[in-house]
Amino acid sequence: MIRRLTGPEFSVLAPELVDIYIEAMGYSPSIRLQRIHVWRREIAQPGFTALIAQLDDQVVGVTYGFLGSSDRWWDKQLRRGFEEAGGATPEQLELLRSYFEVAEIHVAPKLQVRGIGRRLITELLWNAPASYVALSTPEVENENNPAFGLYRSLGFKDVLRHFYYQGDERPFAVLGRSLPLDAKN
Repeated sequence: MIRRLTGPEFSVLAPELVDIYIEAMGYSPSIRLQRIHVWRREIAQPGFTALIAQLDDQVVGVTYGFLGSSDRWWDKQLRRGFEEAGGATPEQLELLRSYFEVAEIHVAPKLQVRGIGRRLITELLWNAPASYVALSTPEVENENNPAFGLYRSLGFKDVLRHFYYQGDERPFAVLGRSLPLDAKN
């Protein structure tokens, strides 16, 4: 079952949701408290929307996002990445004008590739108040993982590749597409 959360519900569930994130991303549990605080602050962002997936009353997936904004850390990271790549293209500049940032989308690893992520992201983006959507995902060789498969099947294209965030040794891909999602998705 997919359920939309209010901001207060999201805040209360943040510890459980961050645990899913840590497991799915392979991060050290030492970041748990810091991420809980960050996630709880996100509910104040314009356009904040959050959903969970439940199976037998257990939370097994989470996604949330909000409107992109030039004063946000992630937007500044995108702009840095565009500059490092030689400057933003007209398409990249257009995306920056009106995008919904999928801040996080994670499914418990043992339940991936069952359609849960697809349901989460399509519900998250239903009626999103922006012209585009953008997200990032760790790079993997030949895009050979369930996340890339999902994003590509939904029409996400490359915005920025082999991008490094401070504090993470892995390269990331930034992907995006126009909204709304096609009815077939």
